[in-house]
Amino acid sequence: MTNMEFWTGEDDPEWDRAQEALARAGVTDGLPVIPPSRERVERMLAAIRVPGDTIVASLPPAYAEVAWHDIAVNAVMAGCRPPYLPVVGAAIQAMTAPEFNLLGIATTTGSATVCVIVNGPIVGELGLNSAANAFGPGNRANATIGRAVRLTLQNVGGARPGEIDMATLGQPAKYTFCFAENEAESPWTPLHVERGFAREASVVTVVGISGTIEVVDSESRTGADLAQTFAQSMLIAGNVGSAGLLGGGEPLVVMPPEHADVFQRDGYSKTRVKQALHERALLPIDRLASGLRARAAAGGGAPDGLLRIARTPDDVMIVVAGGVGRKAAYVPTWSGTTRAVSREVANQPRRNA
Repeated sequence: MTNMEFWTGEDDPEWDRAQEALARAGVTDGLPVIPPSRERVERMLAAIRVPGDTIVASLPPAYAEVAWHDIAVNAVMAGCRPPYLPVVGAAIQAMTAPEFNLLGIATTTGSATVCVIVNGPIVGELGLNSAANAFGPGNRANATIGRAVRLTLQNVGGARPGEIDMATLGQPAKYTFCFAENEAESPWTPLHVERGFAREASVVTVVGISGTIEVVDSESRTGADLAQTFAQSMLIAGNVGSAGLLGGGEPLVVMPPEHADVFQRDGYSKTRVKQALHERALLPIDRLASGLRARAAAGGGAPDGLLRIARTPDDVMIVVAGGVGRKAAYVPTWSGTTRAVSREVANQPRRNA
C-alpha cells in the first residue's frame, strides 16, 4: 500500500471480535494481537525440534512452568514468524537465571524491563536489525521477538500491569526492546564472544534496564574526549542503586560504528574504553541529597567520596549498533540487583519453517 490507500483484501469481522475477546481476557499489551489459533500455534511449534509440552523454565513472578507451547502462543500473538521462536525461548531461559532477578524486575515500582540483544549468524538468518533505527520501529523480527518475551512474562509469569507489575510510570520499552549487535561494522570483539561463546554461535543476552539516554557527540576526535562525553552522560543522581552505585552496576553503552571508529583510530580497544569510562564517570557523593547519600553509603558505595557506575571496568558492557551518525545511547541497568545473562539459541529453526 502507498499513499494511505485502503486495504484491498476482504474485511474480516471475526478478526475484530477476536481482538475484543482477547483484550477482555487480559492477554494483550493494549495493542492488537494475532489470534493464536490452533493452526498458527502448530506452525510456530513446527520451527523447533522438541515437543510443545517440553518445559523451558519456571517463570517469575508467579514461578509458573512455561512450556514451548506457552511461548509459541505468545509469539503468535506478538506477530512472530515461526523461525523467531528459538530466539524468544532462549531469552525466556536467560531471564529466569537467578542472577537476572526477574522477580525484582517484574514487580518493582521502578521502570525496569528486559532488553534483548542478539548476536551471531541467526541475526542475518532472521533479518534482525542492528543498523539504522535498531532501537526503533520498522523491523518485524526486532519488534515481535521483544514483544513475545514481554507477553510471555505477563501471561505466563503473571507480571500483569497494575496487579503484579507495579511500575510507577513504566516505559515504552516494556512493549518491546530487542536489537542485534552490528558485528559487521564493529572494530571490536562482539558481546557474545566476550561472554565466552564461540563467534559462530547464535546467542541471546538479556539485560535488566531502566531506560535509555541519548548521547550525542559529533565533535570529539579523540578517544579521551569521547570517553569524557560518555562518562558524564552516565552520572544520574536519581539512579543510585541498592549496591551503592549509580545504577545496577553493569551499565550498557550502545554506540554507533562512527563512535567506535573514533576510539579505534585513537588506539582504544574495547577494554581501554571500559577503563576510561570507569575512571571518568565519577560523581562526588556530596552532590546528592542527604537521603540518597545515606542510601549510597548503606550500599557500600563511595568509600572515597566518589560514586561510580560499576565496581570494575569489566562490568561495563559495550555493544556496537546503529547506522550513520554519532548518536549513541547509555542504557542504565536497573538499580536493584541484576546481572546480564546470555544463552545460546538452541532448537535452531528448521530451514523450511
